Amino acid sequence: MYERLLVPLDGSEVAEVVLPFAESLAGPLDLQITLVRVVEPLRHVPAEGAYLVNYNQVLVEQEKEARAYLEEVQGRLQRRGLKAAAEVRTGLPAEVILEVAAERKADVIAMCTHGRTGLKRLLFGSVAQQVLSRSPLPVLLVRMPEGMGD
Repeated sequence: MYERLLVPLDGSEVAEVVLPFAESLAGPLDLQITLVRVVEPLRHVPAEGAYLVNYNQVLVEQEKEARAYLEEVQGRLQRRGLKAAAEVRTGLPAEVILEVAAERKADVIAMCTHGRTGLKRLLFGSVAQQVLSRSPLPVLLVRMPEGMGD
């Protein structure tokens, strides 16, 4: 029935809370896990007089770091006997997660919520909420443990 599981990670310890749940699904069901990390484009252009950096260079460096991170997580999963692939993309997280899910023909998306509340959630929104509300696939959301990420 299910063959492919998409697991978005942002490089944080909080996001990795989903991994034990993903492993517990993937192992017995022999699912292919696709890890995805989204590198967001810079949102703010430096103001006049600010230190200017090469945008492309920054993006390439972020993608390189994201790839190294995912390869490390992929290796951990593979050493446990799981089938895992990794993909780094640039864009808006919720949009990219849904694009990769469609392209990879994922059957389920599993991700952690960061537990933002109040003003932070209003200002920044929730990637998990956006994915949940827009995904045609089942989405497994794992709540961030209390006290984590403070």
